[in-house]
Amino acid sequence: MIHERMKWIMSILSKNYAKPFLKWAGGKGQLIISSIVILFLFSCDGYGNYKNFEVVYVYDGDTIMLNDGEKVRLIGIDCPEEWESDKLSRDAQRSGQDIAVIKAMGKKAHDFTQNLVLNKKVRLEFDLEKRDKYDRLLAYLYLSDGKFVNEAIIKEGYAYPLTIPPNVRHAEHFQALYQEARDNKRGLWK
Repeated sequence: MIHERMKWIMSILSKNYAKPFLKWAGGKGQLIISSIVILFLFSCDGYGNYKNFEVVYVYDGDTIMLNDGEKVRLIGIDCPEEWESDKLSRDAQRSGQDIAVIKAMGKKAHDFTQNLVLNKKVRLEFDLEKRDKYDRLLAYLYLSDGKFVNEAIIKEGYAYPLTIPPNVRHAEHFQALYQEARDNKRGLWK
């Protein structure tokens, strides 16, 4: 895929599209375009997945911010809410749990995720739908050592499974990990 992308970029450079820029930039034009091409090739893999980003902020147990300013919602998991919100109220009503209990669980999930990913290099992998209605990226997150973050959060007992079609690639796996975490009293289920 990267080879095809490189051929496409080179074909554009060889056509008249780039000639005004190259003339304007003088001898530096080729260097500038080469730099752009290299950044493009190495910031994404052949499937449009992002790699080599750093997590600079953790909003809660299932939402982070990358160093490019993108807000990312982790696919397939749902952590308890830490802050007052409509979702917190809905969760309390649905589950019958006290809001203070849910917020305490949300703080634990936030802390777990923050300890796992903050200031670390990550790679994002997408499913079928890339953004949600809030314009957040929807992604599976991997640390540079290959650790699957969504999986780790639910496996260690800090999230519920959340399946929203069409992003269902790991739904059965996450359901099994959730049940195992509850059965073994890990994380929030202690």
